[in-house]
Amino acid sequence: MKKIFIDGSAGTTGLRIFERLSARDDIELITLPEERRKDDKFRRLALNEADIAFLCLPDAAATAAVEMIENKNVVVIDTSTAHRTSSEWTYGFPELSDKHRKKIASSKRIAVPGCHASGFIALTYPLIEDGLISADELLFCYSLTGYSGGGKKMIAEYEGCERDSLLDAPRQYGLSQNHKHLKEMKAISGISEFPVFCPVVSDFYSGMEVTVPLFRSQLCNGKGASDIKAAYEKKYGGPVVSFCENIDKEGFLSAAALSGKDGMKISVLGNEDRILLTAVYDNLGKGASGAAIECLNLVMGADPTTGLEL
Repeated sequence: MKKIFIDGSAGTTGLRIFERLSARDDIELITLPEERRKDDKFRRLALNEADIAFLCLPDAAATAAVEMIENKNVVVIDTSTAHRTSSEWTYGFPELSDKHRKKIASSKRIAVPGCHASGFIALTYPLIEDGLISADELLFCYSLTGYSGGGKKMIAEYEGCERDSLLDAPRQYGLSQNHKHLKEMKAISGISEFPVFCPVVSDFYSGMEVTVPLFRSQLCNGKGASDIKAAYEKKYGGPVVSFCENIDKEGFLSAAALSGKDGMKISVLGNEDRILLTAVYDNLGKGASGAAIECLNLVMGADPTTGLEL
């Protein structure tokens, strides 16, 4: 039975991971009392006692936590942004290829993908891989997310009794084009330039819809929407990430369609001239804790869907 420690179990992602693991009988959770939760002495002991440690911390704290680990056998699954583009860490998106899946299963250092980045990479990686678009192509990405992605502070802002009326409407952010997910969006997808990225947070708790628009002229060698669909069908056969032919409902596509779930649905909308690549999932599911649990399952040699809600 594997011993697991969650460093940062009081945060949004940490709490979700703790809740999921508490229901399992194939692991043993190492926990610290509240008064010791932030004490480096006890955190160090727990990190080194664990077989697998989840880091649900801000970037600087996650980096510091890794430095505390002296036991070379400890597997670290980091949900922060700190290590996602590091060559010494494995990117935790197993559906991208058998190579990714096997590397996650054997790795000691795994970086869980960012929520927005998960959708963008799922949509663009197969197109670069199959030569449907050039790595030099300039891309755009539009992403809708529920407010839980902003953590405890944003959740309190939206759910407070006296909240700002501006929260009643969707709010675009990342306006300086310096969003923290951009580095992994570029590095993992294989594109040579950062995409123009437009994330929007709105007044619903959880869910996410990522869209990458393309003109047919951006596709290589006269390829079209049907070729993209074929690439997705080949790549994403489920059970976690799957291609869906008709993802909309009467011409509408809700960003909350998979709220509370851990899967991701990929689709191709639009027409032959103006194509919309879409990924729908939960920012707290495949965009965070669900992805982390999937990585854990691979490390443990368990069914990848164990503990997931699909």
